[in-house]
Amino acid sequence: MTDKPTPKSSDAPSGDRIAKVLARSGVASRRGAEAMIEAGRVEVNGKIITSPALNVTPRDRIVVDNKPLAEPEPPRIWLYHKPAGLVTTERDEKGRNTVFKTLPDDMPRVMSVGRLDINSEGLLLLTNDGELKRTMELPSTGWLRRYRVRINGSLSEAKLDELRAGIEVDGVKYAGVEVKFDRQQGANAWLTMGLREGKNREIRKLMEAMGVVVNRLLRISYGPFQLGTLKPGKVEEVKQRIVRDQMGLRETPKGPMGAKASPKGKRPPPKRGTHASAKKRN
Repeated sequence: MTDKPTPKSSDAPSGDRIAKVLARSGVASRRGAEAMIEAGRVEVNGKIITSPALNVTPRDRIVVDNKPLAEPEPPRIWLYHKPAGLVTTERDEKGRNTVFKTLPDDMPRVMSVGRLDINSEGLLLLTNDGELKRTMELPSTGWLRRYRVRINGSLSEAKLDELRAGIEVDGVKYAGVEVKFDRQQGANAWLTMGLREGKNREIRKLMEAMGVVVNRLLRISYGPFQLGTLKPGKVEEVKQRIVRDQMGLRETPKGPMGAKASPKGKRPPPKRGTHASAKKRN
């Protein structure tokens, strides 16, 4: 006598996790959506929920902060040239000016893809889609972030080889980075660096470990997206065709819980050598 196999389809809950649905609608990132749920700010079918362990379907009525959840827009991406002196958060406890306060009034609610510290400048990606944000930030995506770095002092080729091989700083191991010496400019030197890990203040810590100090840090690309000639403080939307192509999305009819673009299964990494930018860099 043999046991009958248990059907898998009937056991699997239908729909999507509530935090994923909220993120897709641009309410917050998935982690932010989970925090909103735990704070009691989300209702499903008239009942406040406090756990993100819930699947919902298009038949469920979702309310966030006493407002019905809006239909999700197609996933969108903007290029923003962050000037130095701005914080990459929605609110700052020290009262400093933030990136989000400087955006045009007609911009929808957006989230930053990763961060640039207050003294760093250059390309910051913005998106209206929490799931897209999560995908672009995943280490497994393997996107190269490229920077122009100005240091006070200089570095020998032997020191650059150490960085290429990977070093340990204060007990933290850093993977090898791409680094090229560009030119000496008086007491300063310019480098071009590329990294995939993106640990907190990674370039500044690596340079300090090499005995030099960064006095200017400009991100010029993030994966396939380039800063180009976009001016400081300016923002430019990436064309939908490029977003779909780079993120592995396809157009589908708009439904109750889906946007006009949906993933082709797992979103693949960007195509090598394909770039989206405001204009080609000179």
